Parts: sequence; structure tokens; C-alpha cells
Amino acid sequence: MNYANTDIRNILVAGHAGCGKTTLVEALLYTTGAMERMGRVEDGNTTCDYDPEEAKRQASLNLAVAPVEYAGTKLNFLDVPGLFDFELGEYEGIQAAGSVLITVSARSGVTVGAEKAYHLAEKKGRSRVVFVSKMDLENANFYKILEELKSKFGPSVCPCVVPFRTPDGTVLYINLFSQKAFKYEGGKQVQVAMPDMAHRLDGLVEAMSEAVAETDDALMEKFFSGEPFTTEEIVQGLAKGCKSGMITPVFCGSAVNLQALDMLLYNLKVLLPSPAEVTPPVARTKEGTEVELACDPAAPAAAYVFRTVADPFVGKLSYVKVFSGTLKADTALVNARTGETERFGKLLALRGKRQTDAGSIGAGDIGAVTKLPAAQTGDTLCDPARVAALPAAAFPNPTLAMALRVVKKGDEGKIGAALARLMEEDRTLSYRVDPETAQQIISGLGEQHLDVVVAKLKAKFGVEVELSAPRVAYRESVRKKCKAQGRHKKQTGGHGQFGDVWIEFEPCDSEELVFEEKVFGGSVPRNYFPAVEKGLRQAAQHGVLAGYPVVGLKATLLDGSYHPVDSSEMAFVMAAKIAYKAALPEAGPVLLEPFGTLKAHVPGDNTGDIMGDVTKRRGRVLGMSPDEDGQQVVEAEVPMAEMQDFTTFMRQLTQGRGHFTLEFVRYEPLPANLEGKVIEEAKKLGNGAEEEE
Repeated sequence: MNYANTDIRNILVAGHAGCGKTTLVEALLYTTGAMERMGRVEDGNTTCDYDPEEAKRQASLNLAVAPVEYAGTKLNFLDVPGLFDFELGEYEGIQAAGSVLITVSARSGVTVGAEKAYHLAEKKGRSRVVFVSKMDLENANFYKILEELKSKFGPSVCPCVVPFRTPDGTVLYINLFSQKAFKYEGGKQVQVAMPDMAHRLDGLVEAMSEAVAETDDALMEKFFSGEPFTTEEIVQGLAKGCKSGMITPVFCGSAVNLQALDMLLYNLKVLLPSPAEVTPPVARTKEGTEVELACDPAAPAAAYVFRTVADPFVGKLSYVKVFSGTLKADTALVNARTGETERFGKLLALRGKRQTDAGSIGAGDIGAVTKLPAAQTGDTLCDPARVAALPAAAFPNPTLAMALRVVKKGDEGKIGAALARLMEEDRTLSYRVDPETAQQIISGLGEQHLDVVVAKLKAKFGVEVELSAPRVAYRESVRKKCKAQGRHKKQTGGHGQFGDVWIEFEPCDSEELVFEEKVFGGSVPRNYFPAVEKGLRQAAQHGVLAGYPVVGLKATLLDGSYHPVDSSEMAFVMAAKIAYKAALPEAGPVLLEPFGTLKAHVPGDNTGDIMGDVTKRRGRVLGMSPDEDGQQVVEAEVPMAEMQDFTTFMRQLTQGRGHFTLEFVRYEPLPANLEGKVIEEAKKLGNGAEEEE
């Protein structure tokens, strides 16, 4: 069934891990009759957590779409993970959502996940609503949480439904719009007499009325004249404030025991903006012209791919939000990124893992498309009459890198294709082969993230892998000038081999070996110079301390001798290598380690701890500056070898508020007291040049 764009609400359900997001969506599905029985996260049978890994871990790992039909309105709930290792879901979902329902647990209060969801909604200009769940628990303290919400999110926070616990432990819910009280029996609403809340009720109503008054001049006048607002005026004022971001309404209830969910549903419908009321996004044509994508079913079609599922059995599934026009199965749309026409497979309506065929997807709605081979997350699919791309979403950068090793022989060929499929799904995952160490490196947002990737590789693609800390790509160099002779002489039957060189080695400022020749009188014929250079370049692949490549080295060919019959290119290659091996131990060899520039974005309270930690890791703090999100950026230069567990440290220190980037900048000498350990490890790894004959 297609809904008018005014009868759709796209709502991201976000918050901290364990605050009850999935349970709330499950309860709303059950309350509205979309499901006959209510699943439980603990039993692994909820609509939104349908992946086997989610059932096993009892936590959401991926975004899931769950539409609810309520009073002629379609509420598309986008349930996203609260675990910070799976932040991808929140960043995907915010692209398709018009508003954000922030779930807060009455047991744990306003945690970091709620803060991050609020700030993301604010940054993206989405309407915000807070639902305090688990209100029926004994230690639930709504008013303490309300104070926390106000202190963290400011005066926009406005309570709309508040609880009252009777002496026998029954929780009543007071609707501040109508000033009526309700209790719930088996999920059914029963009106009861208003309890005596003394001055608290007056204060709450006054606060709500003040928030409503600020949305409209006429209401402000009425407020100052002391005249109470009607329920309709309160609802209209709140809806206006909610759509503009001036008001963040707060509701409460219990998902498990189906309490006050009817009031939440009603207010999500009346307070939150429909796609027709949300500010239309601006897309850009190839020529750079800006185009506003108005939510009009008759306009040229434009749909945004906000999530990709690459399943080895089902094939590829693209989740789309239709910003403009109407998607039909026979539509041929142009991918604005590639300029190519994309032909659709099937159009689907989604509810968790359940997929039903859809004849079309209307403006403002969410659905899925099968078999779009070229489309990626972040692509815009457009009518050929109006090809314009929406800005691609920004995702968190992967910061934890691990080396990956295939367990079973014969599986090496499968790993690249399997990871390519997973990276199509997950834009916070990256994979590369390190040219220095030849290790396969996989990077993600944290330990749990990579743990799930390993589990998926085994379950979906049959590839078993092990992870370990990646090796550090050290370098070697020299500190002083040194001269040595390389003489290669071999007598065999027939022609022998003869090459003789004197080469001077010295430090210089260059990544590559610098080769010069200052040979006088033809002691080494010119046609052998390339052979000498070739021998030196091959030799410089392995230093004399730990077998790492040598940088910052200049070699000058000074003198030598040759044999008119026995000399050959090969002989001079060997002679150059002999000179290199003789000279380098005398040229003050030194190990170099990679340094990176760290930019750590942390709350102001954590800057001292970060600076202390950088110093412990042998780093140097360069300075500090504020960022656009109100955090401090600590900039430092740090040895890469010391940063393996920094992702975990940062997460623990800032409770998930902080983030960082680390980029290679240069090589610096390794402190002498650490050389022994690196040389020892290199021996175990078998670094070093192959012994020449």
C-alpha cells in the first residue's frame, strides 16, 4: 500500500547500547497489531535483530527497518545499534530519517549513546523526541533523568508525559497536554483519577506552556496574559517547535509491559514532521548546479541508497529512501555517481528480514531494491531528466588495524572476494595488503567490530581467519661515511667471473638509494655502471641490523678494475653487493621507526589524560585547539609501534565520546634501548637478504 507523503514519518531509533531500542520497536509493532506475538532480545527472536550474530550477542549490529501502521500513518522505524563499534547503522539511518527518537533507560540515565544521538540529530537538522523506557522498574527515577536531559541538552527539553508511582507500586502516566492520568492493565489504557502531585504538576505544565509560547507570537501574548492554552494549542505549538528543533518533547513508559506506548505513537504522529514538511535536501548536478529535491510524487524520481546488504545467497539488496518522485519496478534510473543507467530487480517493502514485493515506493517512503550491481551506499539514483547527486554520507574512520591470516590452506583465494562483499555492506571496514610486510591488514572501529567480521567470514563465506597485531614496517639508515671494496672473483671451467669496485657510502636525505659515479680513467667501464647500481638497489632492500629496507643512503662508485674476458654484468652486481655488506656495518647503521600525526578529539576534561598517555607512548604533544563539535583536538606526533591499543584506550577514557585520526608522517631514529628487541623479533621473522652464491 502506498501512503501519501504527508502520512509517513521516518524515525531513527537511537540511544546507548542496552537502553531498550529494539524492545521498544518490537512493542510498537505488537501494539499496532503488526505482529501476533512479541519477541524478546534475550530469546533472539525480535523483528529487528534477525542476523544470527545479533541473536548470539543479544545486541543490534546492523540497521533494521520496521514500519508500523498507526491511525492511517506509516511510521518507518529505523532501529540502529547502540554499540560504538557498530556506529555505521546510525550514520546510515540518519540519511533516511526525518526525525530521531532517542531512547534513554530509566535505570542508567542519559548515557553517551543518547548524547551522541542527540548531537548527530542536531548537526543534521532532524527533529528530536526522547522516550524514557523501563519506567516500571523499581529504581526508575524520571525526574532525575529529566534534570540530566536539561543540563546536557539545554532548555529545549520539554516533558509531555510524566510518571507517578502510587504507594502500592503502580505506575500512573500523566498526560500533561490533557492533564489526565492513566494506568495500564495488560497493555490497555485505563483512565484513573489525577493523583495529588502538589506543586510539581503546576511546574511541569508551566514549563511546557512556556516552551509552547516561544513557538508563536500569538501564543506568547496569551501566555503572558495568564490565560491557559487549550490541548489543541499545546499540540500545535509543540509540533511547530519540534519541527523547527526548538523543542525536544520527552515521553516515558515501559516497552516490556506495554505501558504508555499509545501516547507515544499518537505524539510521534502529530508532533513529528512528515517528509513533505522536512526541508528538501539539495542535490548537485555534474555541472555544479544545485537542485532542491522536493518531496513530490509527480516530480522526476530521485532515490538515495542509504544501506547495502551483500548476501552470498540472496544477492545484493539496496535500501533506498525516495526523496522525490515515485519508484516503479520498470523504472530505469541513472546512477549520478557513475552516469550509468541502473535497471531494477524487484522493489521490496521491508520489516526486519521479512521482504514483501512492492509495486512502487512513493515519495518520502523507504524500501529496498534487488540486483543493483553497480550501486553503492551513498549513491543517488535519478530520473534521466534530472541527474543530480545528493552529498554522500560521512562515516566514522576505521582506527583499529589487525593482521589477518587464513587458517586453512586453499582459502587464500576466497578472502579477497569475501572481504569485498563485506566492505560493500560496511563502509567502516577497510582491507589492504601491506607492501612492506606482505601482511593482509583489516581495519575497523574496534575489537567487537572485527570479531563480528571474523564470524561473518566463517558463517557466510566459509573462510576461517585469525587476527594478530600487525608488524611495524621499520627502516634502516646510516649515520656516517664509509668506503669499502667489493671484489667478486670465481674461476670455473671456461669463462670465470670477475668484478671489482670501490664504493663510498654516506647518509643523505632521500627515500630511494642515490647512486653516483666518479670513476677516472675507465677503471670500471661505463657499460657496467647500471649493473653496479642494480646490485646496490637489490642489497638496499635489506639492512644489516634487522633486514629492513635502507633509506637515506648515497653510494658513489669511485674506482675498481675489470677483466676483458671474465667481467660481466652479473659479476659487477655481485661485487656491488659485497661492497655494501662490507661497508654498512661500519657506517653507523641505525633503525628508524614510523611516526604518525595524531589528532585526538576529546571532551575538555580528558585533554590532560590524553597528553599524559601520548608522553607514555614516547610521543610529543604539538598543541591543542577546539573543534566544531565543542571538543578539544589534541595534536601530537607519536611512534606508530606504540599505538596498537589506542582505539580501546580512547574509548575507555572518553566513554565513547572521543574519536581520532592517525596518519603516517615520517621516519625517525628508534631509541637505542629498543633496538635489541626489534632486531630479535626480525630474526624470528627471518628478515634479511637471501644469501648469494
